[in-house]
Amino acid sequence: MNRRQFIKKQVAGTAILAASGLVHKASAENLPSPDPKNPDVLDVDVLVVGGGSAGHVAAIQAGRMGAKTVLLERNSQLGGTTTTGGVCFPGLFHAWGKQVVGGIGWELVAKSVEVDGRQLQDFTKVHGSHVPYHVDINAQLYSLLAEEACLDAGVSLAYYQFPQKVEQTADGWLVDVVGQGVAYQLRCAQIIDCTGGAEVVGMLGMERMRGETRQPGTHVVTFKGFDTKVVRENAALIKKKYNEAIKNGTLQKGDTWTGNIMGVIASTRGNTNHIFGADSTNAATQTQTNLAGRKCVLRLLKFFKTIPGGEKASINKMMNETASRETYRIKGETMITVHDYTSGRVFEDALCYSFYPIDLHDEKGVVPRHLKHGTVPTIPRGALIPKGSKNIMVAGRCVSSDRLANSAARVQASSMGMGQAAAVTAVLAARLKTTPGEVPLEKIHAELKKHKAIVPARS
Repeated sequence: MNRRQFIKKQVAGTAILAASGLVHKASAENLPSPDPKNPDVLDVDVLVVGGGSAGHVAAIQAGRMGAKTVLLERNSQLGGTTTTGGVCFPGLFHAWGKQVVGGIGWELVAKSVEVDGRQLQDFTKVHGSHVPYHVDINAQLYSLLAEEACLDAGVSLAYYQFPQKVEQTADGWLVDVVGQGVAYQLRCAQIIDCTGGAEVVGMLGMERMRGETRQPGTHVVTFKGFDTKVVRENAALIKKKYNEAIKNGTLQKGDTWTGNIMGVIASTRGNTNHIFGADSTNAATQTQTNLAGRKCVLRLLKFFKTIPGGEKASINKMMNETASRETYRIKGETMITVHDYTSGRVFEDALCYSFYPIDLHDEKGVVPRHLKHGTVPTIPRGALIPKGSKNIMVAGRCVSSDRLANSAARVQASSMGMGQAAAVTAVLAARLKTTPGEVPLEKIHAELKKHKAIVPARS
């Protein structure tokens, strides 16, 4: 496919969606435009790489501001951890009885609950645990609503595609894009790297950090078909059989991260196992991670078939991928330390809030370290800008932070807030023909508030 054909197909596809009534605001206005002097190069304002928790929100925000925006996603749907990863209970948007993360991410979460015919819980109640603040959503529905919002905003979605080469130009970037049957170039003013592991930053040779040991991943799965009465009556025997299975190798440590086999049977969320060594750095490591996760699921299913009340056990829901909690973090202009996070430091250049306990998973499981009452951490602009860089930002799990701070800041609501803030900053930088670190903070804050994001109050 040549570049002109690519544009025609994009326009035609958008028109078809608009005519069907599925997309109400779709138009060709925000589509990439070919360079008059070189039709093999498409010009855009903002390129978002990765459509996960941060990326799809960033793309929607950029599109709503009128920027020509392309979103590259190497998989088949938006949402990342929430959808492909199966953690369909995003959080945390609320802290201490009030909302701290709003904007586009919250808009989509709340809409998915409404369309699914359910109601949100009462967030004014203050709980001792973070668990009640999570919002259970229909992941499949969420991915559809996120996609619709992208198309409504004029975002050009490019699934199964990723940057192969990135070169810095005098006023931005030239990106070679490849994918299933396609290869073309994008010229953009700003890049937002939302890949989780800061893949674009790594391609550019900028500094990233990663410890020798990484948090285990999780292959989200739930099971069905149990005779719950028989299972309940034989709980002691099942626990004994579980301990024996761990000793003889039928099951492995990590198949349940707490050792609570009864909890796995009863789980409706499926976030119950630990896949040690999980690594989504590249295709090879993700393949090995997925294989390990699927072996875990199969071991559990075979075990359940041997317990009283589990003879008809089966898989209810299983994700296609094992989700990783930790890969690379950037070395940014600012580093968020665990002290910054747990003390609720309000950075001078804070763009959004983050709220979650310090949540480092390891071989022993996880024991969250909850924040002191009233503490709400912030994310500074400097933590989203790779040190010494121009015209590129990150958002999401790869935010510049130490390992403990990252274990909390990595979660979905925080990533969504970062994605929206990064997009506002990138679009303003493109308009002002400057770099993200030079955009006046008051302009960023004003635009964020315009789009219903919650901006940290500066003392």
